[in-house]
Amino acid sequence: MDEILFAPATTLATAIRARKVSSVEVVGAHLRRIEAVNPRLNAVVQLVAERACAEAYAADAALVRGDATGPLHGVPVTVKDQFDTAGIVSTSGSTGRAGFVPAADATAVARLRRAGAVVLGKTNVPEFCVAFETDNLVYGRTNNPYDLARTPGGSSGGEAAIIAAGGSPLGIGTDAAGSIRWPAHCCGIAGLKPTAGRTPRTGTFPPPVGHLERLWHVGALARSVDDLTLALSILAGPDGRDPAAAPAPIGDPGSVDLAGLRVAVHTDNGIVAPTPEIAAAVNSAASIAADAGITVEESRPDGIDEGFFLTRDLFAADGGAGIGHLLQMIGTTQPSPLLGRLAAILGPAAASSAADLGSLLARCDVFRARMLGFLASYDAIICPVNANPAVPHGATFDEDKLPGFSYTMTFNLTGWPAVVVRAGTSPEGLPIGVQIVARPWREDVALALARRVERELGGWERPAL
Repeated sequence: MDEILFAPATTLATAIRARKVSSVEVVGAHLRRIEAVNPRLNAVVQLVAERACAEAYAADAALVRGDATGPLHGVPVTVKDQFDTAGIVSTSGSTGRAGFVPAADATAVARLRRAGAVVLGKTNVPEFCVAFETDNLVYGRTNNPYDLARTPGGSSGGEAAIIAAGGSPLGIGTDAAGSIRWPAHCCGIAGLKPTAGRTPRTGTFPPPVGHLERLWHVGALARSVDDLTLALSILAGPDGRDPAAAPAPIGDPGSVDLAGLRVAVHTDNGIVAPTPEIAAAVNSAASIAADAGITVEESRPDGIDEGFFLTRDLFAADGGAGIGHLLQMIGTTQPSPLLGRLAAILGPAAASSAADLGSLLARCDVFRARMLGFLASYDAIICPVNANPAVPHGATFDEDKLPGFSYTMTFNLTGWPAVVVRAGTSPEGLPIGVQIVARPWREDVALALARRVERELGGWERPAL
């Protein structure tokens, strides 16, 4: 059974297509695993077992006829509750949507299904997906599979937790400040935030609009870097509805000449230093890169610390008016405590006038240009995901913890692609990920480097759950 539950999605897809195992067996095994671990995790909040079994049966019947539907034919997946899913309650963690059932799939979900994937259900998020831990008034709190007293991260925390625990081989998430990369780090799995514009965000709620639009990315989470590569090939490309989605070609990580790369490494971004173990994991990844013939230099962009403050100020710019409008629009009368804590933190940074907002946007553009200038000399950056491993429940908004998220937030502002892969373990036994950031549209470089680190350091490790 473990061979099914903990196999990569790519391996499962090959085995199902070769009829070495049936989709019914694979889907059934994952449904049973969810039933076994979810009472302790509260990661999967909508399970559509009957529908998934019917789709698995249909996938097997199609193979008998010689009608495989795509690269994920018969493979189970899970979906972050920010994505609309036809016929499945989609709340985005807010009570005003507690009974909302979309009529159509989000673009990312539709593309997974067209590739043959079988959706098992939806995974938990913080309300409106705007917190670094996963808790809301609809479904409650999600726990980390490596330590139930700690957060699995947010906002894709439910997705990361169930993948790490073997309840799903692959899932999709969103990332506006670290919401794929932080949970991947907390739960010891792999996560990809693609280049801004690489993947359509149609059918996500909240929708990517206004001055925050450029920060939102749709990406993937899995236990294997190769699964991220497969997911990107399925999710990428314009859908004719998201105006930011671009028709950019995707490179093959297998064709990347590692020995020809130049990589910058830093363990401290000038805002907050990481734990010694996180710094050691970054240095281990850098050593692996050097052993592969890559030119590795200790370097960080001048003024990189400004990215955190600019991103924070973008989230605060409207003084919470945008979130307030969304709450009113969907009929949520009692926002979650996490939203209240976020508002208290961001309130002092709100723009006081249109001129202030215009100045902020201009400074963001100047920052992006300066950061691109740094990448003219490097193909990638290796750095921490966060200053800390998974923190206790309720601690992400603590004054000493929030600056740690600067390591992810900066690269939402730049829009560059970034991959997280496990590279170490904390003294408490918690996973430690490293972040590999590449030039715009060069996910292939980040994925190739991450694959090398995964191969040498082992990547995901099974939790004792």
